[in-house]
Amino acid sequence: MLREGSCGCLEGESTAAPEGGADDTAPCARTGRSRRRAWAELLRLPALFSVPGDALAGTAATGAAPNSRTLLAIGSSLCLYEAGMALNDWADRDVDAVERPHRPLPSGRIRPAAALTAACALTGAGLALASGAGRPALAVAVPLAATVWAYDLGLKHTPAGPVAMAAARGLDLLLGAAATTGHTRPALPSAALLGTHTLAVTTVSRQEAQGGSPLAPLAALATTALLTRVVTHRPSEHRGATALDHLGPGATRPPGAAPGRKPAAHLTTALAAAYVAATARPYFHATLNPSPPLTQRAVGAGVRATIPLQAALTARSKGTATALLIAALAPLGARFAKKVSVT
Repeated sequence: MLREGSCGCLEGESTAAPEGGADDTAPCARTGRSRRRAWAELLRLPALFSVPGDALAGTAATGAAPNSRTLLAIGSSLCLYEAGMALNDWADRDVDAVERPHRPLPSGRIRPAAALTAACALTGAGLALASGAGRPALAVAVPLAATVWAYDLGLKHTPAGPVAMAAARGLDLLLGAAATTGHTRPALPSAALLGTHTLAVTTVSRQEAQGGSPLAPLAALATTALLTRVVTHRPSEHRGATALDHLGPGATRPPGAAPGRKPAAHLTTALAAAYVAATARPYFHATLNPSPPLTQRAVGAGVRATIPLQAALTARSKGTATALLIAALAPLGARFAKKVSVT
């Protein structure tokens, strides 16, 4: 006697394809793959590759090496990031039903209650991991989680939306610094630079569904140029080298002009160039034609460009090995983004 299984298939029925059919995959297997695909789309899994660099860049800014607490901060960041993704689609399910009916919730592939439950569970897990990294980390993770929820539930469609998203990304970088060393002050400049990039990308994303003005991608393009200039400009090294030349060959070389610093400077320049290469063309195309497809492409490029920017900030703080590790995440993110969209 046939009966319905937990996956919706009839237990005991033949799962072979009809004669002449090309697909001999069991219905249960197809359902499982479809469900995993839906969750990958809901959580925008390829975007996860842009998260670990936050904590690592924050750690590098303090001058410390990553440790076990840094790993807890990364885990916390990943959980809070994905909580925001799930909550985003839950809050926007009515809008997506009109503008993006293919998304997992409006298409019926994932129930809204399941998405909300996932957001709550991931938030709790993120805060628990931050707590394991110490009080300073938890003191940053709590406002980070609050910012994520405030953005998704109320601020997203207001003028404060991009600012809130920028604040969340900056706090995520500070979480790494707080977890590793207990201090966030040295990481504030890097957090401000990363937040500025996020502000520009989020502003562009506000018109990705229907298109709009070319001003947003043009401003993002200008922001990219400004950030590249700031990240690669090191006036202290120039002043130190000039003073050394004036003092003569017997003078002591200042720390900023040590020979070992040059490789880090070269790596910073190379990573900043990769950052520009990742964003310039999509932003320029969206400026010329701010249609939904080109705008979405620009947003996706901006999200992926977060990785080389994180790596450049890390190299700028003399975290050469860590910068290379972060940079290695970029091709992985780009590869998986071909399968699942990050927007």
